[in-house]
Amino acid sequence: MQPLTAPRRYAPEPAPVRRDPAPSKWAYRMQRLWLTPLYRVGFRVGLPSLMLAAVIGGVLASEDRRTAIADSVAEIRERFENRPEFMVGLVSVEGASPELSDAVRARLNLTLPLSSFDIDLIAAQARIQELDAVARADLMVRSGGVLKVRITERTPAVLWRTDLGLEMLDETGHRVASLSSRADRPDLPLIAGEGADGAAPEALALLAAAEPLLPRLRGLVRVGDRRWDLILDRDQRILLPADKPIAALERLIALDKANDLMGRDILTVDLRTEHRPVLRLTPYALNQRRQSQGIDISGSEL
Repeated sequence: MQPLTAPRRYAPEPAPVRRDPAPSKWAYRMQRLWLTPLYRVGFRVGLPSLMLAAVIGGVLASEDRRTAIADSVAEIRERFENRPEFMVGLVSVEGASPELSDAVRARLNLTLPLSSFDIDLIAAQARIQELDAVARADLMVRSGGVLKVRITERTPAVLWRTDLGLEMLDETGHRVASLSSRADRPDLPLIAGEGADGAAPEALALLAAAEPLLPRLRGLVRVGDRRWDLILDRDQRILLPADKPIAALERLIALDKANDLMGRDILTVDLRTEHRPVLRLTPYALNQRRQSQGIDISGSEL
């Protein structure tokens, strides 16, 4: 039996329930979704872009707004392009003769002053390089409103005689200009014949190989658009082969140095057969040879 004054005994209080730190199923899914790169990029970039596109689309939905914006942009651009520092008021042509400079300015056909933004340099370069005397044209807009045109002229290397007159050609056979008289350029060698312009490089190579004969050389004639004849004074002609003409000419020059072949009474030297040159004598030399052989020439024509 317990005394009445004994302390009361109480049942212990239950311990508080600890909260599970793990996220809920939906919170976990949202966290994983947020960590997905595609979702993050789409949310951070795609959503603002979509909203911006919606705003712009709403603004541009009106035709009056579109027209006003286009007019404003065009006006701003026109003011910028027509600023004084962008205006071209002078064309400077360098490296060309006075006649060619005038032709270049005429080919440009620019009404100055003109904004540099309105000048198509590539098209202008193409128009200038269409001139026969121009090998290359370089265009540049310089400070001070100057359009600088640097011209590289074609250098005449040979004269080509045609049915229509004389044409000056460069070393590649490209036309440079017409010539009224042979006396205007006596320093240039003369070529003739159909297709001679296309074979101008070969003609120049033959001229270089025929250096010992140059004092007597009158010109080169293209035959059948396949081979050359060298025309010398005293009506002498050297017929060169279509293949390896320089080698054949060098053999002839060596023979001439050894035997003074071209100083004799010869009309034609035919080198078209590689190992057997054929000589055609003048009528007088031919008769003298016949007489030395005891052939009666009384009935032959001189």
